Amino acid sequence: MKKHNFSAGPSILPRIALENSAKAILDLNGIGLSLLEISHRSKDFQAVLDETVALFHELLNIPAGYQVIFLGGGASLQFCMIPYNFLNRKAAYLETGVWAQKAIKEAKFFGEVDVVASSGDRNFCYIPKGYSIPADADYFHITTNNTIYGSEIRYDIDSPVPLIADMSSDILSRPIDVSKYSMIYGGAQKNLGPAGVTFVILKEDMLGKAERKIPTMLNYATHTKEPSLYNTPPVFAIYTCLETLRWIKGLGGVKVIEAMNNAKAKLLYDAIDNSRMFVGTVDKDSRSIMNICFVMKEQYQDKEDAFMELAKTKGMIGIKGHRSVGGFRASTYNALPIESVQALVDAMQEFEKTNA
Repeated sequence: MKKHNFSAGPSILPRIALENSAKAILDLNGIGLSLLEISHRSKDFQAVLDETVALFHELLNIPAGYQVIFLGGGASLQFCMIPYNFLNRKAAYLETGVWAQKAIKEAKFFGEVDVVASSGDRNFCYIPKGYSIPADADYFHITTNNTIYGSEIRYDIDSPVPLIADMSSDILSRPIDVSKYSMIYGGAQKNLGPAGVTFVILKEDMLGKAERKIPTMLNYATHTKEPSLYNTPPVFAIYTCLETLRWIKGLGGVKVIEAMNNAKAKLLYDAIDNSRMFVGTVDKDSRSIMNICFVMKEQYQDKEDAFMELAKTKGMIGIKGHRSVGGFRASTYNALPIESVQALVDAMQEFEKTNA
């Protein structure tokens, strides 16, 4: 039976990226050695790293003055590193979900945190609007896509202070104006590669402004001075990122990916909006293209488990909603084919015919 992988992360990756990564484990580019056993300072891995960085720059049109580096610790470590390096007096944060809350918690260890707006009053089902970003903040931090609740900021904010964005789950899903950001970061395990590597796109003029001493491994300057190679990087995870970036380029780039993602999201959201049984959980103007959350209408909520069982028989994986939201969540990341979304829609409509 064909599997339809809607998992929120680690999540579906392009089949070609998986196949080529598997080959590299046995023999990297015909050198007779595994990717897992060569030195990270060898010319063979340096070529992998150089191409991965170059493709990041090309696909996202990253301007001069930025570095792309790869670190460990996931986005969660960045929640600490960002204020350690950049918060001297006050930082501004937008609270749009659990991951934003975790970032705010870490920042409070280092200075004043101004939460400029929050959607927590309605269980994070919308993106706040009409807030003011304090001009005296050291930076403004946003989480562009909220995997748990299914909301997304699908535009590039104009900020009067350095803008920092956690794009763990929507990087490379749409074109972005990198010049509006001072830092973009995220865990790779949604749209880019396997768990174990974190990407950081950092504007170089952010470095050297900290008024505190920073431990070596937590200092961004350490990792930009010896790009991604101060200590042994996660070589396999970086290689799979490279294969994913090659796949995106081969399709035609990020604009093509965006069109594919919009088509998938429209297909599923239309099915939800036209359903007698299912209903979306996020305001329409804040809906995520990456994580589509929905529940059964109140009178049908006792049938959720039955629908889950039907979905399983049709190969659906990972559509159970997060425990804090309930219902269902379909993560439609870049590598998910539209055929999988159609299969989910078909299952929803089949279930509705016999149960609504």
